Amino acid sequence: MAKILVEDKQENTSIPFLRGILVRSLQDSGLSFDSAYEMATKIRNALGDTPVITIQELRQKVLELLKARADPDIITRYEAQKKTFAIHVEQRDGQVTPFSRHEYQRCLETIGLTGEEAVGAMAAVHKHLLDRHMEMITSKRLGKLTYRFLRQSSELGPAVAHRWLVWHDFINSGRPLILLIGGTAGCGKSTVASMLASRLDIVRTQSTDMLREVMRIMMPEQLIPVLHTSSFTAWTALPGQPEAIGEVPETLLVNGYRSQADLLSVAMEAFIQRARHERTSLIMEGVHIHPAFVGKLAQEDDAVIIPVMLGVLKHKQLQRRISGRGADVPQRRAERYLKHFDEIWRLQSYLLSEADRANIPIVVNFDRDKVFREVMRITIGTLAKDFNNTPQAVFA
Repeated sequence: MAKILVEDKQENTSIPFLRGILVRSLQDSGLSFDSAYEMATKIRNALGDTPVITIQELRQKVLELLKARADPDIITRYEAQKKTFAIHVEQRDGQVTPFSRHEYQRCLETIGLTGEEAVGAMAAVHKHLLDRHMEMITSKRLGKLTYRFLRQSSELGPAVAHRWLVWHDFINSGRPLILLIGGTAGCGKSTVASMLASRLDIVRTQSTDMLREVMRIMMPEQLIPVLHTSSFTAWTALPGQPEAIGEVPETLLVNGYRSQADLLSVAMEAFIQRARHERTSLIMEGVHIHPAFVGKLAQEDDAVIIPVMLGVLKHKQLQRRISGRGADVPQRRAERYLKHFDEIWRLQSYLLSEADRANIPIVVNFDRDKVFREVMRITIGTLAKDFNNTPQAVFA
């Protein structure tokens, strides 16, 4: 049989008649697969060699056949399919996707809005589109419309609208984002990194612990013993140190940690350089992300590097987090971490002090959503320093 084109005059498009699509539509109306397939085949045979049929004509033929053979409820559901109003968004690359209120809300949360604020803004924009019966809108126009609504909102206003503008200017630029999440054991680095990767659609993540495992295979313990310890017990592998003493002097604790972190810095920098060279966004997390390491990263390209130091400021809360790690992942041996909790706590104090001295943002990890909002505000705040575009230019 010759190919038949189905013409949609409203959209000014033509697509081939596909029996499988018609079968699915009839199934959605309540027909069994066998009945839907039989009916779609009858319609295809009835069309014969007709070169073009409009979508309205095709629907009329389907309805005539349904009225002769199907229950009234099935006919009603089939007619309702056309009446369902759907909004579609045309992306910059020409791809058309359905407007998703959930995804749109997540986009609003990306600029630091709370869930409640994002829902309110999403509802206002969605109502605007529905009231105007806009079945198709470009992503540029949607972005500009969102900026206008945020700016005019009495609850949000120009500052939030400016964050939306800055973030979308960055997204459109194609520049890579490199997030460096530091912090001591148990402060939630890997959880936060996973959350950021999911919400920002960043596919490349790296743990410094994993880099350390790779280096351990390459460099045996007899050669570099400090690499084969935890960050908070690395001091025990320094030359001339006893295996056990009373309270570990802070200088010794820090020297052990810095010795291990310095060894890993070469692999960490290589991984970051690869991401920058490939212009790929990256999230790296680990205790070895020290402020001194961040300071050595050159700013020779347009990659945006955002360092953040996570902290848990309550003694018992950090203990509970470490205990929880043992319950969730027994292999992590929470007992050993709790045995060295004093060293972990003191190492956190050192890292937070160093971050504060180096003007690296410190984020208290108490609530996951608040952490996400804070990291995004830090990121957008950094981007805003060099931002000088207008809404017309960003959404051009």
